[in-house]
Amino acid sequence: MIESLVLSIDGMGGDNAPDIVVEGINVAAGRRNDVRYLIHGDVARINALLDRYPAAKAVSQVIAAEKVITMEVKASQALRQGKGSSLWNAVQAVEEGRANAVVSAGNTGAFMAISLFRFRAMEGVHRPALTTRWPSIKGGYTVLLDVGANVEADSEQLVEFAIMGAAFARAVSGIAKPSVGLLNVGAEEQKGHEEIRAAAALIRAAGFDMDFRGFVEGDDIAKGTVDVVVTDGFTGNIALKTGEGTARLVAHYLREALTGGWMAKLGALIAYPALRKLRARMDPGTFNGAVFLGLNGLAVKSHGSANGHGFAAAIDVATLLARSHYRAEIATNLTRLAAAEASNAAAAPAGEAS
Repeated sequence: MIESLVLSIDGMGGDNAPDIVVEGINVAAGRRNDVRYLIHGDVARINALLDRYPAAKAVSQVIAAEKVITMEVKASQALRQGKGSSLWNAVQAVEEGRANAVVSAGNTGAFMAISLFRFRAMEGVHRPALTTRWPSIKGGYTVLLDVGANVEADSEQLVEFAIMGAAFARAVSGIAKPSVGLLNVGAEEQKGHEEIRAAAALIRAAGFDMDFRGFVEGDDIAKGTVDVVVTDGFTGNIALKTGEGTARLVAHYLREALTGGWMAKLGALIAYPALRKLRARMDPGTFNGAVFLGLNGLAVKSHGSANGHGFAAAIDVATLLARSHYRAEIATNLTRLAAAEASNAAAAPAGEAS
C-alpha cells in the first residue's frame, strides 16, 4: 500500500544516465519534498551521485538492477531479455503497487513494449498513444498525440486519442475543458480521408465532455489554435521531428547572425537578457515528458538527451498525472464512445435500407 506519492525511476536509461537522472531528481526535490523516488540501477554509481545531491538523497531509495537496456535494443528483444534490467524493474514496481508512476529516459520502443506487457491497455482502448507537448505562440503549449506509438489509426482509435489527449491536457495544464482538433490537410469538413472524417462525426455524436473544434492544420500546432491536436503516430512523429528541426534551424541562423561581426556581437550583448529568455522558451526540456496514454499504469518518457532540468520536467508531468483523475475521465468517455458506436451499429441497417 502506497502511503504517499512514489515515483519509480529508471536510473540507467538515457544518453547521460545516471548523472542527469539523479540531477533531475535533485531539481524536482528542490521544488517539492513530498515525493519519494525508487531509483533502479547501478547502486554504487547512483549512491556516489546522491552524495553530491543532498535533496535527492533525502527522498530516494536505490534498488539494484543487474542489466541495462541500451538504445539500440529492439522492443521484441527487450521483452525477451529485459527482465532484471533497470527499465523492467522500474515498470514492475508500479505494476506491483510500490510506486504510482514510472519515468525513464531510455529506449522508447523497449519502454513502450514493457509498459504495455506489464500494465496492459485500459478497457476500451485498442491501442495506447504516445503524447507530448509543443510550445505555442500563446505562451503555453499544445498537446500532440499520437507521436509514434501507432503508425496507423482508424476512426475509432483517433477518437480514443482525442479522449486521452483531453484528459492529459486537463490534468497537466489545469484547463477545465480543453479544446480538441483533428490534424487534417484543411479545416473544411469535406477535407481529409474517410477515417478522419468518420472520427469527427463520431466525436460530435458521442457527447463527450470536450470542446471539439473540428479539423486543424499543421501550423495550428505552434499557433495554439486548440489545446489538443490528434493524429496518427506516423503523421504525428513527422510533425514533431519537423518542428524540432525547424527550431534548431532558427537557433542556428540566429547564432550566425549574432556572431557575424563586432556590430552583431555588440547587439547581441545588449540584447542578452531577451535572448536568454528566448532560449529558455525554445528549450525542449521545458516541455519534456511524453506519456504512454491508455495503459493501466502511468509511464512517462523523458527525452534520451535531456539534461537534469529536462528530466525534472518529466518528473513534474508524472507527479501531476499521478495526483489527477485522468484515467477515470478517460474511462467515462470511453463508455460514451462505446454507447455511440452501439447506437450507430443499431441504426446502420435502417439507414442502409432507406
